[in-house]
Amino acid sequence: MVSAPSPNPLTPIDAVVERAPIKGLKGGALGLVSTVVIGVASTAPAYSLAATLGLVVAAVGLQSPIIVALAFVPAFLVAMGYKELNRADPDCGTTFTWATRAFGPKTGWMGGWGIVAADVLVMASLAQVAGQYVFLLFGADGIGGDPTSGWVLLIGVLFIVLMTWICYRGIELSAKIQTVLLGLEATMLIVMSVVALIRFWVGKAPSTASGPRLSWFNPLHIGSFSTFVSAMLLMLFIYWGWDSAVSVNEETKDSTRTPGRAAVISTVLLVLIYVLVTVSAQIFAGVGEKGIGLGNPDNSGDVLSVLGKAIFGSSWVGSFFTHLLILMVLSSAAASTQTTILPTARTTLSMAVYKALPSSFAKMHPKYLIPTVSTLAMGGVSIVLYLATNFVSGGNVIADSVTAVGVCVGFYYGLTGVACAWYYRRNLLSSPRNFFIQGLLPLAGGLMLLFALVWSAKDDWNFASDQSYTSWLIPISPHWRIGGVFLLGFGSLLIGVVLMIIWRIVRPEFFRGEILNADSPTLVPDLDDADLARVVAAQQASV
Repeated sequence: MVSAPSPNPLTPIDAVVERAPIKGLKGGALGLVSTVVIGVASTAPAYSLAATLGLVVAAVGLQSPIIVALAFVPAFLVAMGYKELNRADPDCGTTFTWATRAFGPKTGWMGGWGIVAADVLVMASLAQVAGQYVFLLFGADGIGGDPTSGWVLLIGVLFIVLMTWICYRGIELSAKIQTVLLGLEATMLIVMSVVALIRFWVGKAPSTASGPRLSWFNPLHIGSFSTFVSAMLLMLFIYWGWDSAVSVNEETKDSTRTPGRAAVISTVLLVLIYVLVTVSAQIFAGVGEKGIGLGNPDNSGDVLSVLGKAIFGSSWVGSFFTHLLILMVLSSAAASTQTTILPTARTTLSMAVYKALPSSFAKMHPKYLIPTVSTLAMGGVSIVLYLATNFVSGGNVIADSVTAVGVCVGFYYGLTGVACAWYYRRNLLSSPRNFFIQGLLPLAGGLMLLFALVWSAKDDWNFASDQSYTSWLIPISPHWRIGGVFLLGFGSLLIGVVLMIIWRIVRPEFFRGEILNADSPTLVPDLDDADLARVVAAQQASV
């Protein structure tokens, strides 16, 4: 392993190569295709659509397609920021490392915590979906339809255990399983969409069907700006996850270029899938509040299983495809659970290497070359949180956790976009390409997300805004209640602030800038001469 210390334009590359402590990840294990698979699978397209499409339709009605398309914009712009930052510093800590270099240790620590908090929050929902769909797959609709069932809870816990074990066995096994699961998922989403469109055009759609309209792509038809922002932040959830392609950067071939390319490719593939499914579903089912209408509140937690039965029909062929659709959502949850554990473990690994977390999180398995404590801790904390939230407010806290994830995602995605522009601030006027790709576009994407985050805080604070399924009484006043989304999302970030203060007291070296700063070496494995040259050139350009 080689590393590049602080960039100096007067120092030749062969004079800045140093030996540095390695993290121990398996370099060169993933190619571009495998990395794209991890990026796309991490978003869990089927699960994300099943969990959020009904909620977005309830908020904006027929304008759902334009929300899906517009939510892609900040995701894509920030993905370009990830690409540029990874070129200069291909560290598995991603936002944690980059924000520390750009803005200092406290901001960087909170960026890393944002990743951890988002991943932990979503695990309960993923486990819940997996538990329910196992029973739906085998026709036990009574059990599968009850999210508070003890059997669903048991399967959900076992599901987290299984996915943690797969991640524990190494990145290559994880990537192979992801390829199979994503193949099934993407195929079924496309088949479902095509069949829905065919049935509409031949006149076999239900009475709730809507004809396609260009007006669906007019954002001015959305009732209010608050509704627009809330829907955008919610829809951000379905794009969230592509950054997992960058979190495995130290395990990819050509680590300075492959992860960034994979992140950008992943976002483009996602918008194509999401627009196709959303438009076809809306054409076939409509947005009504009855029957299979996408606005039916009874189906808001899972619109795909209801759609599948209507699209494929009740014949044995239709039943076969309906069960495949159920298996697809189950595999989607499996893929996302697995790839949620991966980036969290690598973020905490990097934080531990740089002394921002206890050193135990940096322990590596000698055979599988994965962070053992980080991986197992993620699985264990997820199980505890799933068990806790399942018994609070009848499980509605789990529903709120899905929306709350958008708060944490908006925070660390937005921070990364701004960090990219600041990191390269001295290089932006060197060429039009650098001005737009390294500066203006990532900055615009980051500011969009941070603005949406601040705006949503106002709406999520008050339970009366209908953004939350739960509310919590504040002892200060008998009439003061806070929405569950605000409490989970912003409360998670506040917990991070408390933990950061505690760790700063216990181990202040990182927070004094002694371990990681703008001049620190890039500690990544197996940089060849070409990679090293790109890292040094990118770091020099930012100075």
